[in-house]
Amino acid sequence: MKTSPRPEHPRPQFQRRRWLSLNGWWDFAFDFGSSGEARGLHQDTSGFDRQIQVPFCPESSFSGIQHTDFMSTVWYHREIALPKEWAGAGVRLHFGAVDYVCTVWLNGALAGRHYGAGSSFHFDLTTFLQAGTNHLVVRAEDDSRSGKRPQGKQCPEFASEKCLYTRTTGIWQTVWLEAIPEARIEAVRVVPDVDGSCFVLTPEFANSTRDQRFRAVLLDGETVLASGEREASPGLPLVLAIPDARLWSPEDPYLYDLRFELLDASGGVVDRVESYAGLRKIHIEGNRIYLNNEPLFIRFVLDQGFYPDGIWTAPSDAALKRDIELALAAGFNGARLHQKIFEERYHYWADRMGFLTWAEMHDWGMDFKEPEALLNHQREWAEVVMRDINHPSIIAWTPFNETLRGARADLEVHRRALTAIYDLTKMLDPTRPCHGTSGHVQVKTDIFSAHCYNQNPEQFAERFAALTPDEPEKAPVCHPDLSSPYTGQPYVVAEYGGTWWDSGASESKDNDLQVSWGYGARPTSIEEVYHRIEALTAVLLRHPHIAGFCFTQLTDVEQEQNGLYTYDRREKFDIERIRKMLCNGCRCLA
Repeated sequence: MKTSPRPEHPRPQFQRRRWLSLNGWWDFAFDFGSSGEARGLHQDTSGFDRQIQVPFCPESSFSGIQHTDFMSTVWYHREIALPKEWAGAGVRLHFGAVDYVCTVWLNGALAGRHYGAGSSFHFDLTTFLQAGTNHLVVRAEDDSRSGKRPQGKQCPEFASEKCLYTRTTGIWQTVWLEAIPEARIEAVRVVPDVDGSCFVLTPEFANSTRDQRFRAVLLDGETVLASGEREASPGLPLVLAIPDARLWSPEDPYLYDLRFELLDASGGVVDRVESYAGLRKIHIEGNRIYLNNEPLFIRFVLDQGFYPDGIWTAPSDAALKRDIELALAAGFNGARLHQKIFEERYHYWADRMGFLTWAEMHDWGMDFKEPEALLNHQREWAEVVMRDINHPSIIAWTPFNETLRGARADLEVHRRALTAIYDLTKMLDPTRPCHGTSGHVQVKTDIFSAHCYNQNPEQFAERFAALTPDEPEKAPVCHPDLSSPYTGQPYVVAEYGGTWWDSGASESKDNDLQVSWGYGARPTSIEEVYHRIEALTAVLLRHPHIAGFCFTQLTDVEQEQNGLYTYDRREKFDIERIRKMLCNGCRCLA
């Protein structure tokens, strides 16, 4: 890439005017012995022996490194100089995400440390800055085989296999600087109230004083629709009534613009943040999910968010939007964002395009016998929920996926851990359902889900034939000796399909089965794939007590070749034919 990659603002829901992207070429060094600090790398001012293109991880081709073996520790360095117009302002350093332990030094002084793989964070650099050139050094430590931290679909073996793929180490989302005032708005929780035709805004501040005020303005472009003001007291809500309210939905993904301001005693603007919000409601009644008080049938696709040239990082903002376009073209009304924390720009496009999502934690790889693993999961999950809580496109939280191994390791610990995360999620956000864990062993959940990759339509139908809320004890439950029973919640088949098709190679007996992988026996023709997808989907669409499904999957990912599109996003099938299969007799809104 000749220009700085990913130049767009990373946080469309919380934008200040003065910011500066740090994406581009940085100095880079491997530290296989994790001895870099002892060797003084944190005080380096001359640069390291390699160059890397941020925000792409060193495993990716776009990074310029493409080292795919394990890396315990890596180092980054770059010089930064602030714009003259930032004089007198505080300076905050933002990271979209760094996997896993990120430590930052500025001019040799420790600026901060963060633990996580997918959550965003920031450090205040103000007290460490000097006039002219500043030296920024970042260390990332990533022990992906310890069992003490969530990893998602990052393979614990050297080479990718089956449904585990190339790892991500270090910086993998945008890095940027932001000028901040001393007294400022730190966050605003926006709760849409469809029944009351209003937004309930709950602000947080830093260094605000009792004579300052918080003002919120609701806009349609440049037209002011409503405004409100009150004292700048953290945690006290401000209600903005909406005249002639327009709801956000898949058919009409209308977004209101919002402007938040912190005012001084004379009414002068101390801080200003630009944002947006959608007025929508998601709730559950009995065994049905409702959007804006209308029944919603979940017709989702599994999206793992991997890219051939960026691994976890999309090559461009347009690529994020394109993935949603591909899903919509195939007939889906949303996606289960699987085993990865998707960046905020993805949620922005989902908001704008009316694309529903279930946000999911990358919990695979953690050992339930390791207390540190549970603490790491809980802390990072809370950060993720609070970062993304205002996006209208997110209609459910999914903190775990297929925790069978954890349940078998220690059932009591497993139950307590999943119950604690469910309770935490509902405390942070009582406005959305919490899908406690997707598939297999259910514990405490608002949505009961099953995964079934049976490729035989008759056996698949028989699996769910007895499902009814009137006799919940007859519902199909994976591993009933470990799982909580079904109690009448919305029942979603959250993974099915996965039919193996590798764009022609399936017909070759000489094809290396270790390279290509999918669920079930390999079909002998593309027509057999069409038959499976149509027949399996028809079972779910026609079942009166199934609230939705999630089809595996949107794209192939490395050796797993069961997507509707190839890994590089080319069509594998007649997508219009697939769309008709998925929409035939459906009960969804879009």
